[in-house]
Amino acid sequence: MKFKPNRIIKYLVLSDLLFWAGWGLITPIFSIFIIEKIDGGTIFVAGMAAAVYWILRSAFRIPIGIFLDRHPAERDDYLFLTAGLFIAALTPLAFIFAKVPWHIYVIQAVHALAMAISLSGWSAIFTRHIDKGKEATEWGLDATSVGVGMGISGALGGWAATQFGFQVVFASVSSLGLVSVFLLLCLKNDIKGVFDNGLDMDFKEIFEKEKEE
Repeated sequence: MKFKPNRIIKYLVLSDLLFWAGWGLITPIFSIFIIEKIDGGTIFVAGMAAAVYWILRSAFRIPIGIFLDRHPAERDDYLFLTAGLFIAALTPLAFIFAKVPWHIYVIQAVHALAMAISLSGWSAIFTRHIDKGKEATEWGLDATSVGVGMGISGALGGWAATQFGFQVVFASVSSLGLVSVFLLLCLKNDIKGVFDNGLDMDFKEIFEKEKEE
C-alpha cells in the first residue's frame, strides 16, 4: 500500500520529532542536574519536579481542550499549538539560571502549562487532517518518530553533558524546540488557506448551514 502523508501531517510529525528529540537530551540527566547543580537539590526534589510537571500538564489538558472545542475554528488550534510550543522551547534556558528547588518547580509549572496548550492544539489539527483510512498508520508514524528520536537523543544527552556541561545541553534543547516551532510556522498558509476558501467560520456554523440546505 502506498503511504504518503499529506503536507500538514508530515510537518506536524517532523516538528514533533525535533521537539521531543531535544527534550530527550534532558531526560537521562535531569535528576543528576538537580542533585549536582541546585542548592538543596535531592532525589526528593527531582521527584517533586516530575510530579509538578505531570500533574499540572494533565490537569490543564481538559479545560484547554474544552475551550478549544467551544472555539472550533482551526486558527485557534494553530495559535495554541505554536504559542505553547514556543514557550515550551524557551523553558530549558530557564534551567540554566535555576539555583534553588522552587526555581525548578516554577519552571516545571510553566513548562506544563505550555505543553498542555500546545498538545491540545496539536491533537486537534492532527486529528482533523489525518488521511482517511491511514489513521492507525499516521498516529503510529508520530509515535515511532518520537520514540526513536528520544531514544537516540537520550544516549547523546549523557555524553553531551559530560563533554560540554549542562548549559550546552539546555541550549541545544531550546534550539531544537525553536526549529520545531519554525516548521509549524511553515504551515501558516496551509491553515490560513482553509479560511480563505470561504470557510472562515466555526465548524458549528458550517454544520448549521448544511442542515438548512
